[in-house]
Amino acid sequence: MSHAIRAEGLEKRFGETHALRGVSLTADAGTVLGVLGPNGAGKTTMTRILATLSQATAGHAEVGGFDVRTEAHRVRQLIGLTGQYAGVDEMLTGTENLVLIARLLGLSRNESKARAAELLQRFALTDAAERAAKTYSGGMRRRLDLAASLVGRPQILFLDEPTTGLDPRSRGDLWEIVRGLTADGVTVLLTTQYLEEADQLADDIVVIDRGEIIAHGTSDMLKAQVGGQTLEVRPIQAGDGEAVAAIVGDLADAPPEVREGLVSVPIADPAMMPAVVRRLDDAGIAVGELALRKSSLDEVFFALTGHHSDDIDAEANELAAGATKETSA
Repeated sequence: MSHAIRAEGLEKRFGETHALRGVSLTADAGTVLGVLGPNGAGKTTMTRILATLSQATAGHAEVGGFDVRTEAHRVRQLIGLTGQYAGVDEMLTGTENLVLIARLLGLSRNESKARAAELLQRFALTDAAERAAKTYSGGMRRRLDLAASLVGRPQILFLDEPTTGLDPRSRGDLWEIVRGLTADGVTVLLTTQYLEEADQLADDIVVIDRGEIIAHGTSDMLKAQVGGQTLEVRPIQAGDGEAVAAIVGDLADAPPEVREGLVSVPIADPAMMPAVVRRLDDAGIAVGELALRKSSLDEVFFALTGHHSDDIDAEANELAAGATKETSA
């Protein structure tokens, strides 16, 4: 079976920085592939290579059956791309932004206006069609940006952290749009920092860290791998933290983490919670906070890698600087 997206052994260096280290992945037509990871993990670098905006140092990739290096012009005819920040012209109206792109793609004036009107209606922007984009809210700009990426009716869409900075309602609106696109047969590669986003949208997920894929599977598979929920315990007396960690660690399948007096650990069996309560009671430890909740991205990431996503912010800045240098070169 041929894949809409296929990458094998992708590597990318920016000077001394190794941004991608042998990334391999596939996405079937009409599905959403979620690429999950923190800032600096290599998600945007990989997306730029697949979208023909950058070239890999090593490895091979095909999009729509075409080589991204030697057949870049064919790939560009098939894809749409929405980055982390809206790329529309803020001085133009919603209609003018979409008509401009349509004209650049070779549509006639009438065809361009018709396509713009169709997309503005689809993205609930008709009422704001004649307003300058600078007057749009953040969610409206993201919808306009996504509409712009669909003017050419792409078969494959790259969404690079499209909901960054959006409020929950706007994020939910974009999720519904993505579901509609895949229902129409569009293949989506979605990069995100949000476990919930990948959980909601992705048919398949890869987790990337420091340029390497460290886990791959469905959302349920990944949750089962690291524990579907997280138990949190905070003792009233700060001095009891070590004893609480020892009790939790004895009952859990994973070593607990202690941060600012809060002991947390991923668990697979919710029945562990009353067992912890009994042990704490037997030890005479008073608890100020006890909770069981779904695991966050950072906890999944910590369980898989042994470090937190915020531990590599410096690397994110370094990679961004390297990408800027390459673009300006």
